[in-house]
Amino acid sequence: MKRIAVWAFYGVGALAVAYLALYAYAVFTGRDLQPGDPIHIFRKPDAPSYSGISTSLRA
Repeated sequence: MKRIAVWAFYGVGALAVAYLALYAYAVFTGRDLQPGDPIHIFRKPDAPSYSGISTSLRA
């Protein structure tokens, strides 16, 4: 049981280190966000329009 607990502890620690590494990568390579800047959401031009779905399907 001790051996399983040690490996579980190592696993949780490795996940924490990986999360911190990804967070640091996102912080140092991300764009600077300023209040009031528009949020650009890009979409494929040939994507279907889902706003035309009939409302009669709702329960």
